Amino acid sequence: FVDFLQKKPQGVILESNVIKGDDWAMDAGIYEFTMGATGDVVKARYSYVYTYEEGEWKIAHHHSSVMPEAFLGAPAAADTPAPAMTKAEVTGLFNLWNDALATLDPDTVAKRYASKPVLLPTVSDVPRTDYESIKSYFVDFLQKKPQGVILESNVIKGDDWAMDAGIYEFTMGATGDVVKARYSYVYTYEEGEWKIAHHHSSVM
Repeated sequence: FVDFLQKKPQGVILESNVIKGDDWAMDAGIYEFTMGATGDVVKARYSYVYTYEEGEWKIAHHHSSVMPEAFLGAPAAADTPAPAMTKAEVTGLFNLWNDALATLDPDTVAKRYASKPVLLPTVSDVPRTDYESIKSYFVDFLQKKPQGVILESNVIKGDDWAMDAGIYEFTMGATGDVVKARYSYVYTYEEGEWKIAHHHSSVM
């Protein structure tokens, strides 16, 4: 924040989606900052996870990233526009990824991610930002034979992107273990299909 505060930022939340637990809460959505030093206005996605520590709420996780249209290049060509989707259809994109898990093929799963991906996995501290590193993560994870189901979903839609954040649960076929986690997906429309541009998963 030493550098960031030199811009004199002040923010406002534009869209908020909240999930509450017993001693934690998650808020994911869109906020906008005005930089007092320059007058620039920046809109971004955010996710906060708050936990209760020593009598007060603290930020345990905070993710902030510029809106997809700001870094994904030119919009889709006029002859291949991103199709309109309902919120239920955005949530349903998870099934494409879950079906890829069922193949137990790391290559099939890695191909569900966009050309400029970010994966922050459940059981790895290493951000995965390209095809090879994502494939490498799933080589190990797929040995557990995971299959997931979404328990809670909160969707925000844009013209050629969508975000879904909530809670999902995995059953590991290899062991029978059941794991519940928070998730966030950002989907972008590439080459005629919806791909995962950002995926963050963290155990409850």
